Amino acid sequence: MAVYMVGGAVRDQLLGVPVHDRDWVVVGACPAVMEAHGFTPVGKDFPVFLHPQTHEEYALARTERKSGHGYKGFTVYADQAVTIEEDLARRDLTINAIALRTLADGSQQWVDPYDGRGDVQRKVLRHVTEAFAEDPLRILRIARFAARFTAFEVAPETMALMQAMVQAGEAAHLVPERVWQELAKGLMERAPTRMFDVLRHCGALAVVLPEIDNLWHIDADAGADAGASAGMRSMHRLATAAQAGLSLAERWAVLAVDVGRYARNDHVAASAHTNAKCRKQAALHALAERLRVPSDIRDLSVLVAEEGPGIICLPAHLDAGEVLHLLERCDAFRRPERFEQILTACQWLDADCASTAKHAKIQTTLARLRASLQVAQQVPTAAIAQKAFEQGLKGDKIGECIQQARTEAIAQYLALEAKQT
Repeated sequence: MAVYMVGGAVRDQLLGVPVHDRDWVVVGACPAVMEAHGFTPVGKDFPVFLHPQTHEEYALARTERKSGHGYKGFTVYADQAVTIEEDLARRDLTINAIALRTLADGSQQWVDPYDGRGDVQRKVLRHVTEAFAEDPLRILRIARFAARFTAFEVAPETMALMQAMVQAGEAAHLVPERVWQELAKGLMERAPTRMFDVLRHCGALAVVLPEIDNLWHIDADAGADAGASAGMRSMHRLATAAQAGLSLAERWAVLAVDVGRYARNDHVAASAHTNAKCRKQAALHALAERLRVPSDIRDLSVLVAEEGPGIICLPAHLDAGEVLHLLERCDAFRRPERFEQILTACQWLDADCASTAKHAKIQTTLARLRASLQVAQQVPTAAIAQKAFEQGLKGDKIGECIQQARTEAIAQYLALEAKQT
């Protein structure tokens, strides 16, 4: 029985980056032998076991044969006779098809049949064999790796193979949940825009995210991005949002805002009033439903698309009543943490967000909105409601009293702020 460390752990060790998860392949063993050594079987589709002490995953060496469409369309063969070279042949990229074995004397044995170590040095993302084309999910994985390893480039022959896969319709068989999983990982990488560059180049973006791909066919509004496409503007926003360390939900909201802005009536029922708000909601809900985007991320993207453009254009002198209505529309009193996410995303919505003066103005506006929420939260709503009830008021009338008190509190804060500036 021979045990090899494989995949990303070996790659990251070669790159000199921290290794968080280690994967192992066992050659020359069967399930009974693994269990006899105290390993716990956990694999459903192929033999995978957890180490009794480290709880790391150990998989029996296996091969895969294409038997259908998509990432599930494979027949797996695991046997004691499968070699480490055969196991590595099924992997996606050469940099992930390297195995490392520590021998009894402490020396190391490298197994690198596809020169993955050379591609690590050359900074190349290259497919292992033509079998790469059997799994369209690998297109998304390469795009994600491009976002993570910013110095790496996709090999020309690999890009050509990906383009052929898209043209053959393989990308249409991607499972929505897996698409979102890969997109979510890629959005949180160092340079998420590189993921979209790769997907556009191979043609997959038009298949998996046509709403985003379409933005490159729309001219951006006048201003700092005049002459550029809405897609280029979206990438600029996403890049700055990533540099600022925004969360996944906030990055998705920043990316999706133009999907709402340029939405057509395709997703709106004929009976619906097709105003801008309806179009934004319908387009973003349709996108989220298709990709199985989590509801909290979807809802934030809708609110940012609806309220964000207005927030960053608020005048220097805010109206207390308008501020309160904004807080209510955003459900800020019940969901203050989400309101903070909205404001965080709004920092990067303006085309001029790199401009120091413009960014400072937006930051001032956002700070005033945060402070307005804080002073409004301090209004003693329970006492006001009780007093109104004792005066014979009910329902909406009590609500109006609370609104009035909150408006006055916000107005007092804004007046004081105006004097100080």
